[in-house]
Amino acid sequence: MNIKSLLLGSAAALIAVSGARAADAVVVAEPEPAEYVKICDVYGAGYFYIPGTETCLRIGGYVRYDIGGGDVGSFDGATSADHEDGGKSNDTWYKNARFTLKTWTGQETELGTLKTYTETRWNFGNHQSDLGSGALGEGVDNGGSVNSAGMKGVSLNFAWIQLGGLRVGKDESAFDTFIGYAGNVIQDTLVPYGDFDTNVVQYYFDAGNGFSAVVSLEEGEGEVGTIDSYVPHVVGGVKYTQGWGAITGVVAYDSNYEEVAGKVRLDVNASDAIQLWVMGGYGSDDNLSDPTWAVPAGGRGFFKQWGGNWAVWGGGTYKFNEKTSFNAQLSYDEWKNLGVAANIAYDVVPGFTVTAEVDYLNAGKFDDADFSNWTGATKKSSVGGLLRFQRSF
Repeated sequence: MNIKSLLLGSAAALIAVSGARAADAVVVAEPEPAEYVKICDVYGAGYFYIPGTETCLRIGGYVRYDIGGGDVGSFDGATSADHEDGGKSNDTWYKNARFTLKTWTGQETELGTLKTYTETRWNFGNHQSDLGSGALGEGVDNGGSVNSAGMKGVSLNFAWIQLGGLRVGKDESAFDTFIGYAGNVIQDTLVPYGDFDTNVVQYYFDAGNGFSAVVSLEEGEGEVGTIDSYVPHVVGGVKYTQGWGAITGVVAYDSNYEEVAGKVRLDVNASDAIQLWVMGGYGSDDNLSDPTWAVPAGGRGFFKQWGGNWAVWGGGTYKFNEKTSFNAQLSYDEWKNLGVAANIAYDVVPGFTVTAEVDYLNAGKFDDADFSNWTGATKKSSVGGLLRFQRSF
């Protein structure tokens, strides 16, 4: 080996070593493992763990579009101003688009399951109010709001916290939620069966053998429904549930008027395709004295919303197949208010349902002086139809 070869080899070795050291000097950090969303199946489908916590969260809701004709929505119909004819009042389509956002959370604690539920609704559509008569002539707006389409108020329908059996927050009255709403029809309050929105302090008890109970302290809502002192409205209920159905009873004390109302209900699963139910209500009304502008024929409290002392509701669901069902409800009270509602609901695809409903109300005790009735109807006989499109998620 000559000197030239030795020098060239030494230089190559130095370059290789230097290159290796330069490469070793660049340290590339290993990627941290991504924290993917973990499914939480403890509380049912759709829940997932909030990253870094033991809380399970579910997000859902629906987008809905309603089209109505005739007398719909409390049966006062929809009207609009005729722009070419002096602003006269014309009947028109009732329309409403709604977006509803719902959230559920659940977490196990040493004191039991900690839950929350919220539901917020946004609406756009035309309001249901007649233009009335004014100085410009019959049927012309009297300076009030024209029944035009626009944004409606945002409503917080539910926002409660529950630990074990204790629930506090914004809910609907246990007088309705515990015993159950009146069927699977859209217009289920043709004959009203109770008011809804209220703040609550409740306790639920489940014996685990089919028996359950609730005690609810409630604030009510509205000028004549909200409590007028420190004494709350009180609701109590018991339920017995088995595979064949359920028997439920609720009793409510209206602290404003010191009156009592109650309802009993029977649900029967007649078969896999047929579910039937019947509900009766009775309430005292000696001291009810709502102003005549609210109820022309007399008064009503937060719970006894029907006319007279007693009322009855009944109906059922028949499932033709997995996609199609027929729902119906009949309602009647002591003041001879008669309501009939029936619809066909069709699941186009999972999560998307189209419902076509026809409704009829005969106002038994009608005040011709101001064209109104206990139920809110502005006609002796009212007929309406609704077509609903709803995508639930």
